[in-house]
Amino acid sequence: QVQLVESGGGLVQAGGSLRLSCAASGLTFSKYTMGWSRQAPGKERELVAAIGRSDGSTYYPDSVKGRFTISRDNAKNTVYLQMNSLKPEDTAVYFCAAALSTFTTTRERYNFWGQGTQVTVSS
Repeated sequence: QVQLVESGGGLVQAGGSLRLSCAASGLTFSKYTMGWSRQAPGKERELVAAIGRSDGSTYYPDSVKGRFTISRDNAKNTVYLQMNSLKPEDTAVYFCAAALSTFTTTRERYNFWGQGTQVTVSS
């Protein structure tokens, strides 16, 4: 059974930093493109970062580029999201996701999702 378990969310002031972690189990981690998405109340889920299986390919939308960094440790079956210079508009539930695919930013290709971790940025 595939499990993706996020941790590291919380409350932070604007300008602060958080590091999210996602521990994966039940899958061959190195075969999956990994991503982080977020969903704020009343808004669609948005992919904010993705990282390829082993070639270092990454993706960030303009809204987070230069502030967020995704990384992975295939030995630990873990993907991270370092979030710096946080803004109130970054407030959302952040979800980890796995796609059994070459590098993709298409949400529908992500096969597995975690339960999410809340990130709240106060102004």
